[in-house]
This record gives sequence, C-alpha cells and structure tokens, in this order.
Amino acid sequence: MKKKAIVAGHICLDITPKFPEGKQTDLSQILLPGKLIQVGEADIHTGGAVANTGLAMKILGADVSLMSKIGRDAFGEIVCGILGQYDAAGEMIHLERESTSYSMVLAYPGTDRIFLHNPGANDTFCADDIGLEALREADLFHFGYPPLMHSIYADDGAELVKLFRKVKASGCAASLDMAFPDAESGAGQADWKKILQRVLPFTDFFVPSVEELCYMLDRPRFASWQERAAGGDVTQILEVDKDIRPLADRCMAYGAKVLLIKCGAAGIYYRTADERTLSGIGGRVELDAAAWEGQEGFERSYVPDRVLSGTGAGDTSIAAFLTAMLRGETLEECMHMAAAAGAACVSSYDALGGLASYEELKGRIAAGWRKQ
Repeated sequence: MKKKAIVAGHICLDITPKFPEGKQTDLSQILLPGKLIQVGEADIHTGGAVANTGLAMKILGADVSLMSKIGRDAFGEIVCGILGQYDAAGEMIHLERESTSYSMVLAYPGTDRIFLHNPGANDTFCADDIGLEALREADLFHFGYPPLMHSIYADDGAELVKLFRKVKASGCAASLDMAFPDAESGAGQADWKKILQRVLPFTDFFVPSVEELCYMLDRPRFASWQERAAGGDVTQILEVDKDIRPLADRCMAYGAKVLLIKCGAAGIYYRTADERTLSGIGGRVELDAAAWEGQEGFERSYVPDRVLSGTGAGDTSIAAFLTAMLRGETLEECMHMAAAAGAACVSSYDALGGLASYEELKGRIAAGWRKQ
C-alpha cells in the first residue's frame, strides 16, 4: 500500500517579476528611489513549504494532503485555484478576518533573491489546526517554515513543540523544515537555539538550509561567513569540516535522527544517527534503521539545464527526498533524488515548472547526469 503524507504549515502566493537579462548585476544600483524599472510579465505561483514541498511530492507520485491557512480574499482565491489543479485544495482552512500570505520575489539575474513577505493567515497557525485522526491515517508529517508563523514560534516554540509531540504520539514520522527569519522581526529575535533544543527530540527528519541553521544556532559564526563571502553567496565559501559539521553536531546532540542541511547550488550535507536512535522514527514509514545508521556525506548538485531562479529549489529537493524515503529507497538513492529535483527546479522561475516525474529524474541519474 502506498504510504500517505501530510505537508502542513506555511503557504503564500509568490509574485515574481521577470527582470530582463543585462550587464548590471549590482541590485543596489537598480532599486533606487524614483527610478522606473521596466520588467516583463510576472510569474504568479503558490509558494511556501506547503505548496512547494506538498505539490512537488504530488508531482513525484506521493499520496499527500496539504494543510494550511488562507484568507477569503483575492489572493486566497488564486491559491485555491492553483491547488485545485492538483486536486489539493480540500484541506485548506479559510479565515474570514485574515489576509492570504504573499511574497514579492525579486530574482534579479546575478544576485540572490530578495523577498518582500506578508505572513498573513500563517501567523495564526497552531497545533490544534492539525486533527489527530488525520495524523493517525498518515505515515509522515512534514511541517515547514515556523519562523514565518508567529503563533508557532512564540513563547519559545510552545505550539511547535505541542504539535510535534502530537505527531509523534500518533505514530506518525515527523519532518521539519525552516525558513530564514527577518532579523528585525519578532522571529529574528526569537531564541531559536532554545526552540530547536525543545523540538528536535520529537523530530525525525530535520531539513534546514545552512544559512538559516547557522543564524539560529551561532550568529557570530554567521556574521563571519558574511564577512568571508564579501557580499557574495555564503554557500560558495563554506567548508564541510570547518563550517557545516559543527552545526550538524549540535543538531544531532539536540536529538535529530536524520539531518539534511541544504547548501544552495553546492549540494546537501547529510548525517544520520545510530540504529537505536533511528528506530524511534515512526514505524509506519518502515525505515531500515540498520541500513541508514551512522552515515554522513555531501551530495553534490547535478548540473542544471539552465538557471532561471532558485525559488523553491530547497523545498523540491526535500519533496524528492521524502518521496523516495516513503518508497523504500536507500539513503544514497534518496540523496540522488533530492539533488536531481533541486537541479530540475532552478530551470524555471517557480518551484514546480521545471520539475520532472520521479521516473524521469531517476532515468536521468541512471543515464549519467553530470554532477557539479
């Protein structure tokens, strides 16, 4: 029987203006007060962990339900219309007095993305929004973007811990993804080290990006990375031994069982716990703890056909990893699929436009898809 998954948490509408290719790569010289910037048509797609990871899992063939909160407004209608194309709108929670979350994604060629974000109805999400009956019918629960959901991270993550305790008590495996918080916001000032110490004992698959993880666990280290990168992409200057493994050590000490740290275009670092710890993962996913135990490595990215935008690449990578895991693939095969989905994603402006089927991605890997 095909295993079932729930993807819950943050959802939004992503509005991405298309900038023309040009010689100017310094965005600070483009976005100036009073300046008219001519752009192309806007890509309008659903974004956030629920849409990106959940719909990607559907495209890859997983049996998955999407659960999130939206407003009864124009953006909410667009979100439901898009989800409806995948038969995935049925579990959305509609709120009368809240707005639907949206992001303006500035993906200027040659620079990292800038997000202008309104969290909207996501700020009201709480543990009681996920029913125990739904959890008992699922094998895997994946939750995304707590830093963009005020009620979830408030009070040192009390609602997040309550939710993950509930998930584990239901017998479901628990997966957690993060997002980079606005440093000036309440999320940016939250004690994320304490939150992670509280929630990771109830987390089976922890899948943050390296930047957000370092910001949460070691801000002086993150500041040094930014200084070393000199305004460039932080992930391009990192070393596994010096920069990534110390963060992984903390996560494993906090209780993570399977850890994936997304490192941008370079690839994904992974680490697994010992067999005894892995045996604590929800039994319904039927993970082979003996085969998965004690592994560590860095999965290099595949060379993409083209690079238009990195929007959603991390989410689709995780979608492929979780889908492969639910299909009973080995850790090595799961990591290959994660890297393949990320490389396919960047060939489109949105998270899903470049994504191929599970069989197609596996076929490209088998045919010798070149690594970075």
